[in-house]
Amino acid sequence: MQNLPILRLHPKAELPAYKTEGSAGMDLAYIGDEDLLLPKGEVLLVPTGLAIAIPKGYEGQIRPRSGFSTKNRIIMPNAPGTIDSDYRGEVKIPVLNLSGSDFRLEVGTRIAQIIFQKVELLAPIFVASLDETERGMGGFGSTGK
Repeated sequence: MQNLPILRLHPKAELPAYKTEGSAGMDLAYIGDEDLLLPKGEVLLVPTGLAIAIPKGYEGQIRPRSGFSTKNRIIMPNAPGTIDSDYRGEVKIPVLNLSGSDFRLEVGTRIAQIIFQKVELLAPIFVASLDETERGMGGFGSTGK
């Protein structure tokens, strides 16, 4: 396992960690000076108090924590989100409150997880045609239920 450089931007921020031996992702928490109100039906960027230097050749995929998301009806509108290896700003989690009322997010609540994946870079080129496949141009349900 290689090291992952993380900068603490807020004194309450803690290092993300894998919670079990089989965990694919590390949990990320809301870190701020006080609880945060998530208005119903609105999207907010929730700070984590962390900046991460993801190694070149990797990306960080931000996904909701299933328990937090399903219990509270708080989702990530862009899930999974991508953090590129050259980004050095604070990791913020976009959340959308789908519950019927405003939601108070307490400092330290684990709201998302980050999973690291290798990234293969490809060189785009224009071609005269594409190879044929069984699916062809069918999309959006074309393969059945």
